[in-house]
Amino acid sequence: MRRASILLLPLLLSAGFAPAPPLVRVDGGSVAGVHRGAAIVFRGIPFAAPPVGALRWKPPQPVRPWPGVLDGSRPSPPCVQNDQGWNRADYLAGREDCLTLDVGTPSLTGRLPVLVWIHGGSNRAGSPGDMVASPMVGEGVVLVGVRYRLGVFGFLSHPALSAEGGGASGNYGLMDQIAALRWVQRNIRRFGGDPDNVTIAGESAGSQDVGLLLAAPEARGLFHKAILESGTPGFGMPFRPLGDAERVGEQLADLVDAPADLAKLRRTSVPALLAADLDLHDAALPSDSYMWLRTTIDGAVLPRSPSDLLAEAPPRPVLIGTNRFELDLPGGRTRRDSFLRQAFGAREAEARAFYAAEPPDPRLGTSDQRAATDVTFRCPAGRLAALLAGRGAPVWRYEFDLSPDGGQTRHALEIGYVFGAERSRAGLSLRPYWVSFIRTGDPNGAGLPAWPRYAPGGATMAFEEDRFHAAGPLRPRPCDMLDSL
Repeated sequence: MRRASILLLPLLLSAGFAPAPPLVRVDGGSVAGVHRGAAIVFRGIPFAAPPVGALRWKPPQPVRPWPGVLDGSRPSPPCVQNDQGWNRADYLAGREDCLTLDVGTPSLTGRLPVLVWIHGGSNRAGSPGDMVASPMVGEGVVLVGVRYRLGVFGFLSHPALSAEGGGASGNYGLMDQIAALRWVQRNIRRFGGDPDNVTIAGESAGSQDVGLLLAAPEARGLFHKAILESGTPGFGMPFRPLGDAERVGEQLADLVDAPADLAKLRRTSVPALLAADLDLHDAALPSDSYMWLRTTIDGAVLPRSPSDLLAEAPPRPVLIGTNRFELDLPGGRTRRDSFLRQAFGAREAEARAFYAAEPPDPRLGTSDQRAATDVTFRCPAGRLAALLAGRGAPVWRYEFDLSPDGGQTRHALEIGYVFGAERSRAGLSLRPYWVSFIRTGDPNGAGLPAWPRYAPGGATMAFEEDRFHAAGPLRPRPCDMLDSL
C-alpha cells in the first residue's frame, strides 16, 4: 500500500506556506486533501486491504489502519494492467496494491448528491484518472472515482479458487466495486455527500459493471440511480458459466507452470501473470481482447444469470445510451463471418441481407461498423432499457452523435461532453442532463430540451451537433434479429 506520510502542519504554517490542507477522518485513519479550483480533492484513499500475497483472488478485506495523516494530494497508482497503448501511463504506474478511491467535493459540509464513477477499459486496463476534478464538482456533485482489480487479477476463476470459495470464484473486481460502495455509505457524509442519494455511473466496461451492480443482490441498497454509457452486461455475448470460466483459469495456471497449485499461483510474479493474460483464449468470443467483457456467472456476486437477476431487482432510475458509432468489428474484417454467425445464429442470412441492402450513412459507418455497434452496443442497450422499463424503472435512453471535429463519433467520446468542457456546435452540453439526473433521478431541467421517459419501442433522446431532440426507436430492424442483452 502507498505509505502514509505525516504532514508537519505546524511547521509548514510557521514557515509561511499555504493554509493547512483539509483533513477528513475515514475508515483507517485521517486523509489530507488539496484545493483544486472549485473542488477539494482527496486521492488514493484505501477502501480495502491490499489484495496481495494470500489475499490475491480473495474478496476485498477490511482496510488496514495507517499511522499519521495520509497525503491525499498525490495521484494513486492504478491497478496492474497490460500496455494497450492508450493506457500507457496507467500501465507504467500500475501496482497490485491498488484498492483506493478518490473523492472530489465542493464542500465538506451539507448533503450533496454523490456520483461514483467506474472507469472503462475492457475490465483489463484504465483508471479513474482525473475524474474527481471534473467541472461537475463545481455544480454541487460529490464525485468518487474507484480503482478495482483488472484482468486476471480481478476476474479470474479457477477450480481451486472455487473450492476455496465454497463453489464460487471470479468477479473480484466487482467485489471491489461493491466494497467501495459500502465505503461510500459509511464515509461520504464527511465529504459533504448524501449516502441516501448515490448514483453509480460508468462507460464501456465500467457501464457493463454498473449494469451488473444493478443485478447483483449484494449491491442492493448501496446506490439509488445508475448511468450506463456504452456498455451492458455481456455486451451482447452469451454469459460465461462458471465451468467455462474455470477452464480459462486452468489455461492461466498451465501458462505459468502452476497447474492445480493455488499457492504457487499466488506467488507468481505480476509480469508473468500479465503476460499469460494476453495468451488466454475463449472460443465463444469474437476476439480474445473481449476476454474480461464476457460476464461470468461466478456463483457469488452473480449467483444466477444477470438477466434473471435484473428481472427481479428493485426498480431504480436509469439513464442509458450509446454512441451512433462505437467501435470497429472485433477482430477485424477477417472475423466478420464468425461474428455475424455468433450474433445472429439462425438469422445470420437475414442479417447479412439487411446490412448489404442498407443505404450508405457516414454517421453510422461501414456495414462492418454498423454491425459491430448494433450487436455489441446499441441493441443490447435497447434490450436492457426495455427490461428495466418493463419492471417499472424510470428509464431515459439516448444516442450520442457529436464530435469536436464534426466527424464521425466514436467510443468514449461522450465523456468529454459530460465531465469536460466539450459542447456541440450549437453550444449545448450533456452535463446539465446528467447533473439533473444525479440530483433528482430525472434528467430534465429548466431550459433544457425535453427528454421523454423511455418506453419499449418509444422515444430516444438524440444528441446531435445542431440540436438535442426526441427521436424514435433506434434501428429496430437489426435489433429485432437479436435476443441477448
